[in-house]
Amino acid sequence: MELNIFLFLSAIFLLTYLIGMLIEKIHIPWIFSALIIGFILAIYNPFSSITSSSIFDFFSQLGMYFLLFIIGFEIDLKEMKKMGKFIIKSTILTILFATVFGTLLIYFLFKVDLIISIIVSLSFATVGEEILIPILDEFNLTNKPLGQTIIGVGSLDDVIEILSLVFVIILVGSNAPQVDFNIWVIIIALFVLFLLMIGLIKLKKKRKRFKHTGVEALFVFVVFILFLFIGIGVLAEAAALAALFAGIGLRTFLPTERLKVIESEVKTICYGFFAPIFFLMVGVSMDIGSLVMAPLLIILIVLVSMAAKILASYLSGKKRLGKKDSILLGIGLSVKFSTSIVIIAIFFANNLITADLYSVIIASSMIFAFLIPILFATLITKWKKGEEIAKQE
Repeated sequence: MELNIFLFLSAIFLLTYLIGMLIEKIHIPWIFSALIIGFILAIYNPFSSITSSSIFDFFSQLGMYFLLFIIGFEIDLKEMKKMGKFIIKSTILTILFATVFGTLLIYFLFKVDLIISIIVSLSFATVGEEILIPILDEFNLTNKPLGQTIIGVGSLDDVIEILSLVFVIILVGSNAPQVDFNIWVIIIALFVLFLLMIGLIKLKKKRKRFKHTGVEALFVFVVFILFLFIGIGVLAEAAALAALFAGIGLRTFLPTERLKVIESEVKTICYGFFAPIFFLMVGVSMDIGSLVMAPLLIILIVLVSMAAKILASYLSGKKRLGKKDSILLGIGLSVKFSTSIVIIAIFFANNLITADLYSVIIASSMIFAFLIPILFATLITKWKKGEEIAKQE
């Protein structure tokens, strides 16, 4: 008798809880226990019929959207405005360094067309910032300069991701396999998303009526806004950006005294249900065959990409954030899991890149998704504790 999805999820949540209790002792957020379980299932998965099902994929996507929504919800626009130039500078520098180094690597090692090499490198240079949110929350760094910079750079590079995706779709052509789009629908939908976000921000004077609304009813309104944005975002091939916009708009629109309550409710449903499934999917998606097939290439890409991000972050942030935090910024911005994988998949589906490059890039993305959170959390624990001891002395 085949295990049904409910018994499977029951076991996953129990293991996530038990393993989470263990890894918390080494200061790694418990949520990453789901990533560890996913990695194990990537090696041997007797439940592939469940993890490859449409309902499981739907839940994992909701996990990503809720994480992005929380990112937007926690963005302090006033604080980001103060750091606006710094965030733009950091984004441009980190993307530029990673793209240049990546292009040279791909062009000379894989003999790929220069334009394709640039686009692949540009997409790989972007940040899957949603994976770092649990760590930022764990160490109360979300609203600190380091956390706001990571979120700000990650949010700004979402725009670059979408522009890259649109360019890739145009490059591939409307008749290409697995690409079904209308460029005007994308443009109009993106414009509507932007107007909706601005509308929520401008209508904050009307938020008084929500001061006395029950928490349950207010939560339903929040979910309505989130799904509305995501729905329009799907039309624009920008559902991830839409979830982010929904969070930004609602943070400004909702009454200040209701923000913490709603944030708590959203985090509970996100981290308590959807996020573990999302991180499990990240782990399950790892291509173990690629890791075995080309380990040196994978290690080279990982090292070059991380070195480029750390160097750029150090140069742009050492004066503003300090040496240690600027290095942490570079490490944090190295995490991959976002639109970049979609771009790589489209290229591969249309034979614009080879199977070995595709496998190495995807495997490298999965390594980043697994390695960076652990390294990031470990260094935060070590350095922050060291600073506290130094202050006490």
